[in-house]
Amino acid sequence: MPATTQVSAVMTSDVITLRPDQTVEAAADALAERHIGAAPVVADDGTLVGLLRDEDLIVSEARLHVPTVISFLNAEIVLPSAMHKFKEELSKAVGATVAEVMTTEFKSVMATDSLEMLATLMHESDVTHVPVVGDDGKLVGIVSRGDLVRFLAETT
Repeated sequence: MPATTQVSAVMTSDVITLRPDQTVEAAADALAERHIGAAPVVADDGTLVGLLRDEDLIVSEARLHVPTVISFLNAEIVLPSAMHKFKEELSKAVGATVAEVMTTEFKSVMATDSLEMLATLMHESDVTHVPVVGDDGKLVGIVSRGDLVRFLAETT
């Protein structure tokens, strides 16, 4: 893979997108029908606002992890990190819309970024899908780990 190869060489530009107000059920159906593991969530103006991954949907169906409580001197102390995780899982479990279960903390790249940079980002961040945005923050494509692997296999 030449260091100058751009993300645009592997990205899917005909992207299935979701809306923040869409139901979780409809979003899950959209992912399942197309056999994809994630879809970008865009606002009405096309701006990327989130990413709905199949793992976000699984969390909504999984057993919640009750926060860790420590008893000390007849007082019960809830570990803050455990409570934060519990609140996050709880909100996803009861979420009815994509906005309530999507992740808003995700990596993105530009079409002109290098595949080397993208591969490094995906590996180091352990992500399977990376949205591709333009200068204006609007979605122009997406790259899955599988897209990258197929491209590498074809060029070697």
